[in-house]
Amino acid sequence: MRGKVLSFDNYTGQGLISGDDSVRYSFSQADLMGGARSVAAGTTVDFEGSDGIARSVYVLHTGLADKNKWIAALLTFFFGVFGIHKFYLGKTNAGIIMLICGTIGWILVIPGLAVAFISFVELIIYLFKSEQQFHDDYVAGDKSWF
Repeated sequence: MRGKVLSFDNYTGQGLISGDDSVRYSFSQADLMGGARSVAAGTTVDFEGSDGIARSVYVLHTGLADKNKWIAALLTFFFGVFGIHKFYLGKTNAGIIMLICGTIGWILVIPGLAVAFISFVELIIYLFKSEQQFHDDYVAGDKSWF
């Protein structure tokens, strides 16, 4: 059966799926198949459902809430010192910090150099993380730095 993920909590490992049959099914992280460790709300999944419990949950199509690591890497490369990649990933506070340090921070030199170094390190990390690790850390998780 197919359905859409309504919610998934990375900390408890519990989630809820709305099936095509209009029934809601609960699932746990152990039910995720195909190497997935987390799933975003809005993701289309295929699963075996019975008695309100989903088993063997396979991700078919990620929802619009997912962010692409390659776009984040490009934004980091071109606009990293301004924190644009942080805003793209939904990490607004980190984005504001980088924006301030990347613009008026150059007056003191050190803050500007610091955000340039941070954006370079983050670019390397984004490029070498797998899609799943990137999603787990920066999209589903609340990792804002490195």
